[in-house]
Amino acid sequence: MITKLNVTSIYVADKDEALAFYVDKLGLEKGNDVQQGSYRWLTVRVPGDGGAEISLEQPGPPLHDEATAGQLRELLAKGALNGLVLNCDDVRGLYESLKAGGFTDFTQEPTDRFYGTDMGLRDPSGNAIRIVQQGKAG
Repeated sequence: MITKLNVTSIYVADKDEALAFYVDKLGLEKGNDVQQGSYRWLTVRVPGDGGAEISLEQPGPPLHDEATAGQLRELLAKGALNGLVLNCDDVRGLYESLKAGGFTDFTQEPTDRFYGTDMGLRDPSGNAIRIVQQGKAG
């Protein structure tokens, strides 16, 4: 029986740029950062959660041949690959903090919905991110 999600992956154009975004802008923490030959296993996670990690993967060897990696890079640049949904305790505060820090790649300002309040943005690689504050909207 499966008991929990351990790691999920997203593709990024540049691992260091993605790490800086997820840690410095969104407040996640670096998980694993292990060099294995030419491959770098790099993850981020919610601080103090001890749960699932997000692996920041670049298209290319050893995961993909160059033709496949090129196709994935094209899709990534278009924002056509999977994204993330993260929970937050103050989505409006995070929005204002990101704006004040000069971040502009929002796809939606905080919006009240039946399940709470959420906003949309894109990471530096073009991945769609939804950030949700669950509960009564407002």
